[in-house]
Amino acid sequence: MLRNAAFGAALAMLLPMDASAQTATLPERVKATGTLTVGIEATYPPMAYKDPKTNERTGVNIHLVESIAKELGVKVKWEEMSFEQLMTSLTTGRIDMIGTAISDLPSRREKLTFVDYLVTGSQPFTTTAKKDTIKTEADLCGKTVGAPRTTNYFPVLQAWSEKNCVSAGKPAATVNGTAGATATRLDLKQGRLDAAVLGPEYVAYLMADEPNTYALAGEPLTRGLFGFAFNKNDTALRDAVATALTATIKSGAYKQALQKFGLERQAVTEVKIDAGT
Repeated sequence: MLRNAAFGAALAMLLPMDASAQTATLPERVKATGTLTVGIEATYPPMAYKDPKTNERTGVNIHLVESIAKELGVKVKWEEMSFEQLMTSLTTGRIDMIGTAISDLPSRREKLTFVDYLVTGSQPFTTTAKKDTIKTEADLCGKTVGAPRTTNYFPVLQAWSEKNCVSAGKPAATVNGTAGATATRLDLKQGRLDAAVLGPEYVAYLMADEPNTYALAGEPLTRGLFGFAFNKNDTALRDAVATALTATIKSGAYKQALQKFGLERQAVTEVKIDAGT
């Protein structure tokens, strides 16, 4: 079970709970156009994806960003792109913020700054066909385990194997880098992987979408925070969004968005800045 209390980092900047989104100071470029340009990779359910029935964009992040924009009195202009393009698009000014589920990591804070909004982690899982042999994370040693190579799950899995398998005298996990969450799912289903590591939010979605197909393989290897990302120098917009997010928590819109997609247990109770570890 994910525990929000684990993320009470001493250096985290807490936003005052009585802050009003209506008084937040937006950058002039956003005020002038009345538009917030948000980069999104819409292939990661339940955070952001295309509804297969309507082909409309949906997900937790879509709902939260739209609620934040409403609090700020601006419209959202979505820019869809690959995960690899998001950070470059932000630092070059093509977009104002990253609305995709992206982990707030110290290494990313060299160029980015984050408004943290959801507890996450690195959750190992397998198929029901292999659940009797891969019951816990310790059973990953000696197995072929996949994770998207462009995400933090990949190096986390490699480091975990070195520490918990190799250093313990067990065979290392064979870590396969995949082309993304969808490819990881397919490789696991088709038997090219014994297990996989993705965010608990995506694993929960898979288990609901395909009942009796997947099984958890122990506890998360790491725990962390998702954050909306901004250019490190764009603190005015970051703080305005943080204030608006605080308002969505107070109004209940935040809770409603998480409940809609079954992620209540991953909720934060306070908005934090750059609190990921």
